Amino acid sequence: MNKQIIFKNRPIGYPNETTWNLETTPIPELKEGEVLIQHHYISLDPAMRGWMNDSKSYIEPVAIDDVMRSGSIGIVIKSNNHPTYKVGDCLTGWGGVQQYVATDGTGWVKVDDTIAPMPLFISTLGMPGMTAYFGIHEVGKVKKGDIVLVSGAAGAVGSVVGQIAKIRGCTVIGIAGGKDKCDYLINELGFDAAIDYKSEDINQALKEKCPKGIDIYFDNVGGDILDAALAKIRMHARIVICGAISQYNNKVRVKGPSNYLNLLFNRGVMQGMVVMDYAKDYGKAAQEMGMWIAEGKLKSKEDIYTGIENFRDTYDRLFSGDKKGKLILKVIED
Repeated sequence: MNKQIIFKNRPIGYPNETTWNLETTPIPELKEGEVLIQHHYISLDPAMRGWMNDSKSYIEPVAIDDVMRSGSIGIVIKSNNHPTYKVGDCLTGWGGVQQYVATDGTGWVKVDDTIAPMPLFISTLGMPGMTAYFGIHEVGKVKKGDIVLVSGAAGAVGSVVGQIAKIRGCTVIGIAGGKDKCDYLINELGFDAAIDYKSEDINQALKEKCPKGIDIYFDNVGGDILDAALAKIRMHARIVICGAISQYNNKVRVKGPSNYLNLLFNRGVMQGMVVMDYAKDYGKAAQEMGMWIAEGKLKSKEDIYTGIENFRDTYDRLFSGDKKGKLILKVIED
């Protein structure tokens, strides 16, 4: 049987107990040219909240009564004459929050789980890592000597952004919630400074820790922190809009920045980015980041929980901040 998380109701504000159901259905039968993948790990990402809204976005919303959308990785355990994939292949794609998925292979990528553990391919070598890589390079146009500010800096994307910026010869300041996370940024990831938004006044902290201003702000949270960062930008600054987790569960209109005129005064650029736009170059990015990991220049942290029945509790960690690095749910039953 196949355990699945089924999307039942569109939430207003934060998802509640009526948003999803855990259901059990027969493992799907294969059509000609399909493979059956047994999922090992599911990716949990803040973007999941946006996918639940029935509104215009970069991707269609999850339909009511569909399996909840998510990235995933697993092993092919059965094939019905698939032209490319065979039993034993490790594939990553958009399999949804379930234990098994039947697919014709469209959108799936084969990876070598003998050179790196599976979770890494939905973490730093997967969508979060690709987001960080292309966000800081293609949108942020990072260069040596830049002063880089990153919000959500202890998360899956922000932690990689900051490390890449250090590799590129930048000064990096991270914003995170709590002393433990701030210590992690400095002592383990090599950030130059950290700001605890839970205990520090963000505007005063930016004055102290970014006295020369900011060349790049990589934004994962939006809201008041985005506004404060805009007040500190330097000439020709680049603002990368990757996410706005502080606004995702709002019951009212999204709060926008009041300091946006600083973009005019400083000839700055504020640009949104969606990682799917760079899909053709994922291989190049994975190769370079894999090399950095092997050399010890880039650290990847995965925060893994077990059991598909614990999906809701694990999802909550995205918004409570009770995690570091990439949040992952192990769904294969031992």
